[in-house]
Amino acid sequence: MKINIQDTFNKELPADPITENYVRQVENACFSFVTPVKTANPEILHVSPEMLENLGLSQEDAQSEEFKNIFTGNEVLPNTQPYAMCYGGHQFGNWAGQLGDGRAINLTEIVHNNQRWAIQLKGAGKTPYSRTADGLAVLRSSIREYLCSEAMFHLGVPTTRALSLALSGDEVLRDMLYNGHPAYEKGAIVSRIAPSFLRFGNYQILAARKDVQTLKTLTDYTIKHFYPELGEPSKESYLQFFGKVAEKSLKMVIHWQRVGFVHGVMNTDNMSILGLTIDYGPYGWLEGYDYGWTPNTTDSQHKRYRYGNQPNIVLWNLYQLANALFLLINEAEGLEKILADFGTNFEIQYLDMMRSKIGLFNQNENDQKLIQELENNLHLTETDMSIFYRNLSQFQKEKPEEGLKIIAAAFYNSIEEFPKITEAWNNWFNQYSLRLQLETATNTERAEKMNSVNPKYVLRNYIAQLAIDAANKGDYNLIDELFNLLKNPYSEQKEQEKWFVKRPEWARNKVGCSMLSCSS
Repeated sequence: MKINIQDTFNKELPADPITENYVRQVENACFSFVTPVKTANPEILHVSPEMLENLGLSQEDAQSEEFKNIFTGNEVLPNTQPYAMCYGGHQFGNWAGQLGDGRAINLTEIVHNNQRWAIQLKGAGKTPYSRTADGLAVLRSSIREYLCSEAMFHLGVPTTRALSLALSGDEVLRDMLYNGHPAYEKGAIVSRIAPSFLRFGNYQILAARKDVQTLKTLTDYTIKHFYPELGEPSKESYLQFFGKVAEKSLKMVIHWQRVGFVHGVMNTDNMSILGLTIDYGPYGWLEGYDYGWTPNTTDSQHKRYRYGNQPNIVLWNLYQLANALFLLINEAEGLEKILADFGTNFEIQYLDMMRSKIGLFNQNENDQKLIQELENNLHLTETDMSIFYRNLSQFQKEKPEEGLKIIAAAFYNSIEEFPKITEAWNNWFNQYSLRLQLETATNTERAEKMNSVNPKYVLRNYIAQLAIDAANKGDYNLIDELFNLLKNPYSEQKEQEKWFVKRPEWARNKVGCSMLSCSS
């Protein structure tokens, strides 16, 4: 197995001088060297062919004993030094101090086809940042992360990737709902891949400790490797760097809103400096269209990370990053302008995104009102987001009276007995029909474009749970079926229509389908 190893993070940045692996505060350093724990009886369950190719590996490599041992932590690649990153973060709005890679270990960085990739194992054992945890992961959460990472990529959402899913062969004790009833579960390891796993919290922890020298070193490193177009380090390049991060973060959350994805735990340590979706924990997709929905049981009271609030939280998190970078810039005006522009840019980009979802390709001054009325209607009764937008593409602009029939499958309950809801929808379809008359695209052309931004298949929580339930019984076929289904989320895939349905009633209040925690 040959890969082009080109480590930078653990060679160009300051390391923790203590090499023993015990929980502690790590200062004046960006990482600590850590060796993954050896597992009892590892087994590779699934490998992403696309990521194999991206790393310059073959199918033969993936079937080798060497591959299995490296990507389950049982062997260390020659001439590499695995490490865990040091970072802090705000959790649910409160500064939590040092956090760090508590169950993630970075193996190495490679370069293939001029693309840099960092390779990380999640669930490979304790690190100095594990606090009171064991550094391990379970099959349940690992399946969710593995499938979702790749599904998001194929949806066109900026994301970290996943190479492999493996059983460790060990049992792991978890209290899934934090209710005092822990149980043993199958241990698992996911190999996560990204150009970098740097987070807002990597910069925050250094600023909080007033370690300006290391903060500068880390920021210079980030610009050199990931924003080289910004040039040599200076106050101006630091400001431009923050502007780029804001742009990428905005793009990311617009995509989340487009496909109905709810991250569930948008702490600043879960915000990528590259604008990637990172850390797939208690995430979910909207079933009923609901601004107030969050999949995270920990957030069920205050709903800080609810679907409708995600853009606001991205901005809040950017404020925290700005506070950290202020130590390098020492001027607030430029940072404040970028933060102020975020809101304006969000309104523009959100409107453009919503236009694309309903097939409007020219701008009209009344579009915002039309879209607002649509979103109001979607909240009148429980309405499946994915099915609604996908079926809306079948609307014929000459036949507004057939609008309700076209979207009927998206309603969880019939609206026939609710004349006010029916009237609201009929009024909207009449307005929508008139608006479409101003477009030059034919019904067929519009449908094709709408279906390229409104996915037919997403990783609904109940679908992921079916794969988890089967895997816990030793059947991994559904993991592969879903992996391949979600590689083409915008295609009809007629043979897979069984997955284009509303959440079944049995899943409404089932653990893993409607209720999720950070426990993994």
